[in-house]
Amino acid sequence: MLYRLYNPSIFQGNLRKKNYFEGWYFKHVSAGLNYVFSFIPGISLNEKDPHAFIQVINGATGESDYITYPLSSFSWSRIKFRLSVGNSVFTDQYISLDIKSENLTVYGRIDYSNVVKYPSRVFSPGIMGWYSFVPFMECKHGIVSVNHDLTGGLFINDQPIDFDYGKGYIEKDWGTSFPESWLWIQANNFNDHNSCLHFSVAKVPWRGKYFIGFICLLYYNRKFFLFSTYNNSKITEINHTGNSVFIVIENKRNKLKIYSARSISGELKAPVDGSMTRKIRESIDSRVSIALYNSDNKVVYTDSSSRAGIELIEKIFEYFNDGKTIQKLNESHTAATIQNGR
Repeated sequence: MLYRLYNPSIFQGNLRKKNYFEGWYFKHVSAGLNYVFSFIPGISLNEKDPHAFIQVINGATGESDYITYPLSSFSWSRIKFRLSVGNSVFTDQYISLDIKSENLTVYGRIDYSNVVKYPSRVFSPGIMGWYSFVPFMECKHGIVSVNHDLTGGLFINDQPIDFDYGKGYIEKDWGTSFPESWLWIQANNFNDHNSCLHFSVAKVPWRGKYFIGFICLLYYNRKFFLFSTYNNSKITEINHTGNSVFIVIENKRNKLKIYSARSISGELKAPVDGSMTRKIRESIDSRVSIALYNSDNKVVYTDSSSRAGIELIEKIFEYFNDGKTIQKLNESHTAATIQNGR
């Protein structure tokens, strides 16, 4: 149990759980930015239709597919990150795909190199910080690889796609359900080849109530810049107009401005009490621009990325009307911290 806690990338559940899901998100962008595909293996445990699955989304077209497998086709390693769904294998070093459905065939292999892992520490096993120790959370999140290089290729519906010199990213979620509402932004195709951004804010159930929690990670110049609910960072501005979002996040050391513009999106399935019955929209063909400031309010890094990922459940912005929820968000962090004696 302790080993799994400090290795959030590996399978956290078991096949006897009820109303449970676990899924891993593998994003791949080709060197010329012509192709972007994400593959999402996972399991859905529920009374009516327990199964394993692989979701596929083509970011350039928005086309997606959801392929189901019997639970018996899902296997995993207890000591390292390696899992199989059917004949497809997923690891933090490579993926080997053999997917067949009515509308889609995918086969081939992509190898990963220069993998950047998010560091695990005694009181912060993963990106969720001390929330990793809370057993009753609706949904937990992990980042497996912040950034890595790609070698290899796939045949997708018999079309060869070369991913040599492309960029990859891996994250995961597990629990009972996705939040009621959230905003997720991910980008690692910046002009700076090694940079990566992850941002998410969501309504988080908490002891019969809720709080608005967020995590933002910028990896730049081989350093991790973390802004989160649990490290006394604050969202000081958030504006949403059409498909665009502007966010300002601050702590004592840095300030980060994020501008994102959503583009082509496709339909994915998301969990509700372990069942993959909710439909959401995701774009992995969007643009993100960022500016990082130091404590003297001087710009230390600006950049932009194409082929960025955005999931936007617009109800999240109902909590930000007239700036009232920005205050509520920061107050909720204080309340949650007090409740946990931290």
